[in-house]
Amino acid sequence: MSVLIKKAAEHWEFVSPLLRKPKSEDDYDRLVQALDELLEMTGDDESHPLMSLVDIIGDWIEEWDRVHHPTPKPPGFEVLGYLMREHGLTQSDLPGVGTQSVVSEILSGKRQLNLRQVRWLAEHFKLPVDVFI
Repeated sequence: MSVLIKKAAEHWEFVSPLLRKPKSEDDYDRLVQALDELLEMTGDDESHPLMSLVDIIGDWIEEWDRVHHPTPKPPGFEVLGYLMREHGLTQSDLPGVGTQSVVSEILSGKRQLNLRQVRWLAEHFKLPVDVFI
C-alpha cells in the first residue's frame, strides 16, 4: 500500500463527509456550509492546498443547483429593462425596437417583442436571441 493511500485511509472517517456528492438536500446543505468554511480559510489564495477541495465541492454544489434549484429564465421584457438600466439607455435609445411608446408597452408587459425586435436587440447587445424570447 502506498504511503498516500495509507494516510488517506487513516484520516478517511474525517474527510469522507466532504468527498461525497450530495444525494439529498441535507447533504447539499452540509457541503454548502463546508464550502463557506473552506473559503474563509483559503481566501483569494488560488495556491492554497485546500483550493482543489474547494473546486470539487463547488462543482458538486453547482451541479446540484442546476438540477434541483434551476433558475427560472426571466421574460424578454425584464431582460431588456435590465440591459437598459445597465447601459444607461432610455426608451428612445432603441430605434430598432420601435418608438418610445412601443418600447414603453414592451417594458410594461403590454406588448410582446416580435422576431424583428428580438433580432435587433440580440445584435445591438451582442447576445443570443434566446435571451429575449
